[in-house]
Amino acid sequence: MIDGILGAKRPHPGGTISCRVPRGTSEAERQESRIRTLGPSRLRHLAGSAVLVLAGASAACTSVPPAGPAPSASPAPRAAVRPAAPPLLEDWRDAVLYFVVLDRFADGDEASNVDVDPAKKGYFHGGDAKGLTAQLDEIASLGVNALWITPIVRNTPGFVTGAGFPDWAYHGYWADDFLALDPRFGSETDFIALVEACHARGIRVLLDVVYNHAGYESKYTKDPATKGWFRTNEKGDCGSDDVTSCVAGLPDFRTEDPEVAKYLLDAQLAWAKRLGVDGFRLDTVKHVAHDFWTEHRRRTRAEVGKGFFLLGEVWGGDAQVLDPWFERDEMDAGFDFAFQGNALAFVEGRGRTVAFDRYLKSRERVRPGYLLSHFLSSHDVPGGLFQLGGNVELFRLAAVLQMTTAGLPTIYYGEEVARPGGDWPDNRSDMPWGARDVKPGAGLTRNEALRADYVKLVSIRKTFPALRRGTHEGLVTQGDAYVFLRRDAASGDAVAVAVNRAAEPVPVTFPAPAEWEGATPKDLFGGLAVTFAEGSVSLTVPPRGAAILASGR
Repeated sequence: MIDGILGAKRPHPGGTISCRVPRGTSEAERQESRIRTLGPSRLRHLAGSAVLVLAGASAACTSVPPAGPAPSASPAPRAAVRPAAPPLLEDWRDAVLYFVVLDRFADGDEASNVDVDPAKKGYFHGGDAKGLTAQLDEIASLGVNALWITPIVRNTPGFVTGAGFPDWAYHGYWADDFLALDPRFGSETDFIALVEACHARGIRVLLDVVYNHAGYESKYTKDPATKGWFRTNEKGDCGSDDVTSCVAGLPDFRTEDPEVAKYLLDAQLAWAKRLGVDGFRLDTVKHVAHDFWTEHRRRTRAEVGKGFFLLGEVWGGDAQVLDPWFERDEMDAGFDFAFQGNALAFVEGRGRTVAFDRYLKSRERVRPGYLLSHFLSSHDVPGGLFQLGGNVELFRLAAVLQMTTAGLPTIYYGEEVARPGGDWPDNRSDMPWGARDVKPGAGLTRNEALRADYVKLVSIRKTFPALRRGTHEGLVTQGDAYVFLRRDAASGDAVAVAVNRAAEPVPVTFPAPAEWEGATPKDLFGGLAVTFAEGSVSLTVPPRGAAILASGR
């Protein structure tokens, strides 16, 4: 407890001030920008911090006149000062998001392990909130400033066998009770602690939520009071369109029914408020009608905060596909499914460089004020490294492209240390921890050199606004060497990115941007030698190498 807060007293020149601040007091809401800031932080998120917002609480403070001079005494030992927490993300254009499948990351509480067998792909592997909290520095040290975790409500207790093996709800997407947390993942106290630990490290938290469906054999489908809430294959009333179809045979909520919609919204928004998360990742967005998402946006803003961030999954999404949801302002960002295929094809040498450049330029068509979240791997598609045949050199090039492209880059857990991934269900394998005794992935090989490159890439991205916003311009778009310019007029920032997908060195020359003011640029990524003469920049990019060039001033 901090002296002077919650009823404690501290010296004051005119006597003593005693303050009582209600535990529910919130800090002032941050000014909302077009790319929305996050909602107000609750007081518990500041526990242990040396700074609290007390404006508006002065009415709860009373002063007591001094009783007289205090007897002289030796000064008390000075308490250790905790370093200030890194600032939390204000503008989501500046985000780098890290995605964790909770069950596969780190086991911090073996007492909660039920149906756990790490040797079997479809079983629970034991990862939980306590484990993730204990290993947060692994994530924070990458430099990321946002975390997305899979759903945490209570999931169905049994398994299904449609995949040819016992397949449990370790991923969290098969809800059995929206009003309870799954004890296999952790308690409410555990998740509050996780969010607070993230905030202390300058990391925002997005919670994955599902509105479209419940789990197979969910209790809701058997309860007379709720079984009418669904379309199911058993009843034969699943439709053929996006909204009324039963995705993967799952019970499909009739979210057009006001009673159903209210129940789901009440449940998920309650978790947002109780746990203190900063936004939602929205599952299966196109399978729920727009009217629901309009009401969802209205309620999140009214009840959680104007800046509560919404990142939606519309399968096959890109700037054009996502626009109907952006046009109605139903979410702030959506996943760009096109990036993975385009980036991997380019680094493998499939397709012309100019075509890939046109694709990157096309991403600027996203509606102003909204974001595309681009990824190389996810839990729903084969991993990027796997698709590249395990070629780490090519995957590193793809990561360079990801971290130098505007939008909201998402790192899928473990790909930064070359987790093999694979097709489903191998794309949900355990986080590799190498020699560290962290279950379930203890002993799994890590590529620390690749991780070091990720640290460098994230740092460079955070340093230069042009990599996060602004415009794209192709400079060298023929052959295997590709050079493009990122330019941000607001900051006057310009960064050139050179990538060579070939197996031999390639020299490149391109005109220097005016923003460099005639200075020889520096390669911030690989430290390559660069020459500048008569307004042109020249360098030789090594085989399957890259350079990120910024002004040397």
